[in-house]
Amino acid sequence: MTKFYNRHPSTKLSLCFASLLAFTVQPGSLHADTVKTDEWQIEADKVLRFDNPKSVIAEGNVVLTKLRILPPKQKKAKVKTTGWSTLLEEESTAMVEEAVTQEVTQDTTPRYKTELTIKADWIAYDVEQNSIKAKGNVAITSDTDQLMAKEGVLDLNTETGTFKEATILRESLDLHLEGKSIEKTGFNTYRIQDGWLVTCKYEQENAPPWSFAASEAKVTQGEYATLKHATFRIKDVPILYTPWLMVPVGNKRHTGVLFPEISNSDNNGFGFNLPLFINLSDSSDITLYPEYYANRGFMPGFEYRYILGTQKKGTLMASYLDDDLSDPSETDYWQDTDYTHTNHDRYWVRGKLDHDFDNNIVTRMDLDIVSDRDYLTEFNTGITGFDKSNDNFTEVFGRGFQNKTNDQRENSFKLLKTWDGMALEGVFLAINDVRQDKTNPTPLWKLPSLDFTGSQLIGETNFALDWDTDYVNYYREDGVGGHRFDLYPRLSAPLPLGPYLESRAEAGLRETFYSVQTYGDGTWEESSTPNRLIGDFHTEIGTTLLRNFALNMGDTEGVTHNFRPYIAYNYLSDTDQEDLPDFDSVDRLEHQNQISYGIDNFFNLFGNKNGRETERDYGYLKVEQNYDLRSEESDTPFSAVNVKLGWTPLHDLTVIYKTDIDVYGDGVIFYGLESYYLNSRGDYLNLDYRYDKFDDIHQINVSAKAQLFDTIFAAYDIEHSLSESQTIEQNISIIYQPACWSVELQSRYTPGDYGMMLLFNLANIGSPLGLKL
Repeated sequence: MTKFYNRHPSTKLSLCFASLLAFTVQPGSLHADTVKTDEWQIEADKVLRFDNPKSVIAEGNVVLTKLRILPPKQKKAKVKTTGWSTLLEEESTAMVEEAVTQEVTQDTTPRYKTELTIKADWIAYDVEQNSIKAKGNVAITSDTDQLMAKEGVLDLNTETGTFKEATILRESLDLHLEGKSIEKTGFNTYRIQDGWLVTCKYEQENAPPWSFAASEAKVTQGEYATLKHATFRIKDVPILYTPWLMVPVGNKRHTGVLFPEISNSDNNGFGFNLPLFINLSDSSDITLYPEYYANRGFMPGFEYRYILGTQKKGTLMASYLDDDLSDPSETDYWQDTDYTHTNHDRYWVRGKLDHDFDNNIVTRMDLDIVSDRDYLTEFNTGITGFDKSNDNFTEVFGRGFQNKTNDQRENSFKLLKTWDGMALEGVFLAINDVRQDKTNPTPLWKLPSLDFTGSQLIGETNFALDWDTDYVNYYREDGVGGHRFDLYPRLSAPLPLGPYLESRAEAGLRETFYSVQTYGDGTWEESSTPNRLIGDFHTEIGTTLLRNFALNMGDTEGVTHNFRPYIAYNYLSDTDQEDLPDFDSVDRLEHQNQISYGIDNFFNLFGNKNGRETERDYGYLKVEQNYDLRSEESDTPFSAVNVKLGWTPLHDLTVIYKTDIDVYGDGVIFYGLESYYLNSRGDYLNLDYRYDKFDDIHQINVSAKAQLFDTIFAAYDIEHSLSESQTIEQNISIIYQPACWSVELQSRYTPGDYGMMLLFNLANIGSPLGLKL
């Protein structure tokens, strides 16, 4: 027996599935528009009920909604109030709450939340099987996910089903699936026939920027997708084919192969690097770099990272190469490059560790061990090269490595404890010596050094006691080392010269003790326990003048000019130091008796933007010169005039100029120009131009990056010696970066070598997405 009820298409009929089992529908008796249960509701232009088998068929603008009832909303009773005028015996309308017990009531009005919405042109519900068949413009929507299909079958018990010509969008995972057939096999698993997937957001009306197509795919959300007969596509154009492929899907870090790095150069030949990322845990991972160069051989490497907190983290990297090119028979290689190493075994081990403990205890470790002085210059680019490593470590730890040309690489472990106005630091310092000429003496190690510094006011006075006390045990393989104790207390106080003068004086006494030792081939003919006592005195007098000038330019209302002239006197006693060992700058303190004078100018812009007062640095100009009072300098007592100019015309641009001008006929003996520009979209321009007459330096370094079009960027870096008319290094890059992926073509030139490199990157595919805290 069939019973049915037709309604005009302009009205909606609401029925619930479960209620149909117990609710008897009589012809002409069904007129209510809000018949539903606490869980399901159906609306359609026409609804039919069948008794055998028990089912419901809805046609035309069908909307099936799953509801979840919410707990009753609690209400608080109104609190009685008493006027302030009553309490204070004043005339006032303000009110104050009385201390009364609040009664909690419940709002019994039912509240619902929509958990799932199913729309279609036609839906059939099987009451006994608790399943749904849907046809025509099928759309299933939850809070963050969508499914669209031509037709489908859904089991409401297991929440599984099969859909034809379907699309699934998981916004929370940036996951997009499409296929001629998509079968939902479990809570978060799918099987796709003749379809494709992509794990990034893009405009739906456009072709995906990249995708993986496959004849069959099994997908586990948040984990992996296994593909058969897979092709990697860019804008629907097939690029690569593989009979089997597994890729991670979702926004979690997963073990997998990263995209390759391809290169070619005169010295290295063809190069290929296919990194393997291994996710060890939520807080640690390791990446393997199986790098190969046709002219050099296999160059394996790895990177281990862990992070337990913002200041509890560490990274260790290493690369090794048994270099076929580093052979005496490769005469062209040596002649073209001027490299000096002779070793086949080449490596670079680097790492950093930060760990902060309670009670203001901080540890820092820096590791930088390289096989030879040429390694960092030769292997400067690429994923494991010096530039990329230095940038990554600087970004994560706030500090990078020494310049790649430095041939005494520092390795250190530091432990710092701080108190109010005091600090104790212990340092172990070892030197990786890669000098070309390793003659005596060898570099000094610190095993260890202890430095205790502090500053305290003395009682209720204006006097302050500062101190810098350190102990160092200097060790070297060959040469002179030993122990050094350096005690340096200082007493300082302001000078009461008037309300308009800023003045201060400081006097110190420095006592240094030595216990000299020799190592290896080292010799020492002086006393093994020398000491030195030096006194110093410093005073400075200055004043600051300040004035605001009106400057109505947009949001800028004016400029503040701080003008500070000053004069200072420095004295350091003359003591014979020839019988002391020469470890560092502390052991040779030059006699001083000089007057310094100068003018400091600071400029700040102030204004009002959107009702908020603003202020920023605009520039500075500093001029300083010294006059030497020592008799041996009486013929040329004036030092060079030192000028420093800083200018920030824009928030994104800073320019710094420095120069030293000799007053005895040599003119400009030093100048340097630095500029830094960085805008919000990532364009930058950095310039470093330097000239030093006495050190024979005349060089310019430039690095820049600019967005040429919406998806195309260009980058350029050059180090050029003007004194030698030679380019030290030059890199040019073109980067294509549409949504969710990028490819970079980089060319590199160094004396004796030219090469190119191709780098790929896809969003959310196998890449380390950042460690979870």
